[in-house]
Amino acid sequence: MEHRHLGHSGLRISEIVFGNLLYPDDSTPDETVLSCLRAALDCGITTFDTADIYGMGRSESLLGRALAGSPRESVVICTKVFFPTGAGPNGSGLSRKHVREAIDASLRRLGTDYVDLYTAHRYDPQTPLEETMTAFADLVRAGKVLYLGVSEWTAEQIREAAALAGELRVQLVYHMPQYSALWRAPESEVVPVCEPLGISQIPYFTLAQGVLTGKYAPGAPPPPDSRADTGLVGGRAAFMRRMLTDDVLERVRQLEPLAKETGLTTAQLSLAWLLHRPNVAGAVVGASRAEQVRENAGASGVQMDAGLLACVDDILTPVAVHSSAT
Repeated sequence: MEHRHLGHSGLRISEIVFGNLLYPDDSTPDETVLSCLRAALDCGITTFDTADIYGMGRSESLLGRALAGSPRESVVICTKVFFPTGAGPNGSGLSRKHVREAIDASLRRLGTDYVDLYTAHRYDPQTPLEETMTAFADLVRAGKVLYLGVSEWTAEQIREAAALAGELRVQLVYHMPQYSALWRAPESEVVPVCEPLGISQIPYFTLAQGVLTGKYAPGAPPPPDSRADTGLVGGRAAFMRRMLTDDVLERVRQLEPLAKETGLTTAQLSLAWLLHRPNVAGAVVGASRAEQVRENAGASGVQMDAGLLACVDDILTPVAVHSSAT
């Protein structure tokens, strides 16, 4: 497993980041989740992403259990705050009150004294940005958080947060966007702002919710127990409807011979392509089976020459999303 520096910091994260995403009503057995986490450790993955909202705390608790036997200095833990996890009007958002209460609850579930990375899961228009950044800076000075990041913020919001972080003398070093070979929206505005500020991207939905694994065939029903087969709601449903078209799936299928020529699976090729994009420090990948973890980990360290990268671009660019507004 290869590692990369995160932004303009001294911290190094694994190229493949294990995302322990559990939806609020997720019924995945604990042992299945733990087996995936153990497989990630066995593959040399050192960076683990979760959030207080994932499984309403269950994801953090299971991650804490899985990492309990690992030396704390050997792993990098990332969690998030914003979405509702408590009762009443102050049980969500990025107010000083909620941020302080949320980090303490996350630390209890994770079984640790600090998290390496703490992420503002979304921008909070109801709270002054200065209040949020000051609350985050206080957590850094209290030793509960080491580095700060944000997720799905606009370029201007990131720029303003970085300026405040500089004034407060804390490190805002990463942004977590949806980003894949089929969803390239961050490239237009976010990446150009982040690069000179020393802020790396840690993308999620890096396999376009499974579309870039090649398991969905044009004109065929989704495989049993796949994400598209088990029922989709909200934004996930809209995204999958956009991606599960014959035009998109036909082009994804064209990646298979390219992958085979280089000894990769389609998923590994897609992840390796993303890891070759400027400003990307690591790719968040989830899994429901240990063998998926091992396959994804195999994308780390893959070298793709300019010709192969261009081939992937030529195939997927016509169907890729280049702006979240389109």
